[in-house]
Amino acid sequence: MENFFKLKEHKTNVKTEVLAGITTFMTMAYILIVNPDILSQAGMDKGGVFTATALSAVIATLVMALYAKLPFALAPGMGLNAFFTFSVVLGPMQKSWQFALTAVLIEGIIFILLSFVKAREAIFDAIPMNLKNAVSVGIGLFISFIGLSGAGIVRAGGAIVELGDLTASAPLLAIIGIIITGILLAKNVKGALLIGIVLTTLIGIPMGVTVLPEGFKYIFGLPPSLKDVAFKFVSIEEIFSFEMIVVVFTFLFVDIFDTVGTLVGVASKADMLDEEGRLPGVSKALMSDAVGTIAGACLGTSTVTTFVESASGVAEGGRTGLTSLVTAGMFGLALFFAPLFTIVPSAATAPALVIVGLFMMSPIKKIDLDDYTEAIPAFLTIIAMPFAYSIAEGIVFGMVSYVLLKTLTGKWKDVSWVMYVLSVLFVLRFIFM
Repeated sequence: MENFFKLKEHKTNVKTEVLAGITTFMTMAYILIVNPDILSQAGMDKGGVFTATALSAVIATLVMALYAKLPFALAPGMGLNAFFTFSVVLGPMQKSWQFALTAVLIEGIIFILLSFVKAREAIFDAIPMNLKNAVSVGIGLFISFIGLSGAGIVRAGGAIVELGDLTASAPLLAIIGIIITGILLAKNVKGALLIGIVLTTLIGIPMGVTVLPEGFKYIFGLPPSLKDVAFKFVSIEEIFSFEMIVVVFTFLFVDIFDTVGTLVGVASKADMLDEEGRLPGVSKALMSDAVGTIAGACLGTSTVTTFVESASGVAEGGRTGLTSLVTAGMFGLALFFAPLFTIVPSAATAPALVIVGLFMMSPIKKIDLDDYTEAIPAFLTIIAMPFAYSIAEGIVFGMVSYVLLKTLTGKWKDVSWVMYVLSVLFVLRFIFM
């Protein structure tokens, strides 16, 4: 382990990495429940999608662990699965889920090609350091909001959002979990996030929030079959259609900037960026994403992407591929212990997401708030992520405003040509899509 992952060089050890990997899994295990629920609404077999979700997470995260050697985990992404179901299949396009799955496959192939020419790496390097720090902060607010809304502490209502019923079981359990996790952190207990999740889950049993499997035989078993969802693609005629181009482009756009944004934010928090704001091995990380997307499409699930919940493992001290190797192993176990791993309610993972949001706020101290051509784009990046409920849109707001402010104030030399090209593409996207 030491020789392969260079643990001492990264100031970590096996125990820390294992704990970080388990924590990452626990905070993103919800995808094993949510993804099948969403894609089954498109007509896909729910059991098959569960297996495809777990297997694609194993494959992609293993590539991240053994090839990129970075502490990031991958799985079918939220937002992308919603676009798959509610825009392509059930929305105005009214396409089959096989059509959407084919678009995901094409997207993965294009990503492989882009990785060879290092196009996505160029995008990563082109983002200014202030915006990279802002991305980390914005992601912190975003995942905190995910945790709060998932537990029912905040909900739709009022003008836009409002407090939920804090006396209801789930919100109350989440608040208890936040307090427990906060106490553990204040006492410098190692593994505070994971311990907090476990304790909150146990407390949720008498409260009726944590639902236990009925009997030992329901704890484990063979995973559901993939036969109804794997390798279900459309004909060549449908592939070469305008609708396919539109769907593939949208998948590409959201996935590129969700992944880049997540890598920037989590790596910034972990101090893994070099002096020029670059992440060593980012091209390999992006290749992991592309391989995972192709594998996921073949198995029968929506686009695989790097998960922002990787921040929870990084917050526990994960710094190498050993963290993601453990996470991949946990997803593998989940295939056979699905009921056991899926009893953890969102109210129990919400405290971890909220606290990780706090952890990710620290890079705000590195943002230059005195230069308004730097501060305003950074601020827009931060607030757009939770408000638009999208990492990708937050980056768009930040990058376009950065280019405009720098150019219109005579500081155009501060902007790379890649930023100019991307900003033009973003504006065209808003106009025509």
